[in-house]
Amino acid sequence: MKITRVDCHVLVVPQFDSQACSSAQDDLVVIIHTDEGVAGIGETDTNPWVARACIETTGTHCMGLGLAEMLIGEDPLDTDRLWQKLYSGSKMTGRRGAVICAIGAIDMALWDLKGKVLKKPVYELLGGAVKDHITPYASLLPIGHTVPEYRDNLIAKAKHAKAFGFTAAKMEVCIRGPYSHNGIQGTDEEIVDIVATCRETVGRDFVMMVDVAYCWPNATNALRVMEKLERYDPYFLETPIDTDDLEGYAFLNANSPIRIAAGEWQNTHFEFLDLADRAKIQVLQPDIGRVGGFTEARKVAQIASERDRIVIPHCWKSAIGIAASAHFSAAAKRCPYIEFLPAQLSESELRRELVRDELQMSNGKIPLPTKPGLGLDLSTEALAKYAADPIEGHSFNR
Repeated sequence: MKITRVDCHVLVVPQFDSQACSSAQDDLVVIIHTDEGVAGIGETDTNPWVARACIETTGTHCMGLGLAEMLIGEDPLDTDRLWQKLYSGSKMTGRRGAVICAIGAIDMALWDLKGKVLKKPVYELLGGAVKDHITPYASLLPIGHTVPEYRDNLIAKAKHAKAFGFTAAKMEVCIRGPYSHNGIQGTDEEIVDIVATCRETVGRDFVMMVDVAYCWPNATNALRVMEKLERYDPYFLETPIDTDDLEGYAFLNANSPIRIAAGEWQNTHFEFLDLADRAKIQVLQPDIGRVGGFTEARKVAQIASERDRIVIPHCWKSAIGIAASAHFSAAAKRCPYIEFLPAQLSESELRRELVRDELQMSNGKIPLPTKPGLGLDLSTEALAKYAADPIEGHSFNR
């Protein structure tokens, strides 16, 4: 079996809002084809035009090749070797950033393809299930252009999530700092008020996470507010300060009454070594597409296991990424939850329409997948409907 073509589909919702902090408004879907008619599907969560360019470009020397040109003619089942080939062959251009995100989409597709060929779910290829179900938490980003609108919509979504059967949810309290939603700039007191109201809404027996999207300029400022949030018993607080402030995170992990989560932007397991060993992060959050695919994500799971940390995959995209997170979690010992953007509570048409038969939750749990690969039925209608280009998709088959 050989790889014959790599298709890249850049997808965008019609009325995207660049002031919003939701990356579910676009997507890069990668489909890898073979000479035996089996294809694999993957996606990544970064600028889709940039990631597509990383895949489709050509290179003039062995240190800066395009990703697709390194794949054509290769055995798609040799995932570990192919990951290293892509990483090494693009190293002068990549090493981190968009190139790794593009490799992540490719690697996800290769594992999906391998599962289909071997007629096994991906988690069985990752070592087999270590649990009998996957537990999702609802990831809730509200709409609104003022703090009161934002708070009220978040409360409404929290009520709906609990009514749907979720036993845990993450409250996206993104009203301050460089990545505030819709340009809102609230106060620390308003952050505390929103978290308090959310806890009152869901009750004390409900697991509640909080994401503040890098809102504070330094660890000292963050700690002052986190001490006020402790009484509301958040399971973790996600990304309180800049992702590169490793010393600041180490300070928070030494002094914070709340465990800290981070890692959604990290590329490769090497950056998670920094998060675990230098920043002392307690909850590692690899995004399967951004970290470099399953090949790298399983190394992050090993880092967590060796250091007695928790690993909870980040996912804010489509049902493709959710399926990847579920398979990862099924095989990861220290992974109590996965992030799950409920289609019913998402404003993104891509989240609702891209996959026809996605994983379903029942009584707060997702049963172990049984279909080969990721087990997805991709909607070709959605690929055409939300294509950012006048053609159906780009392909590389040189």
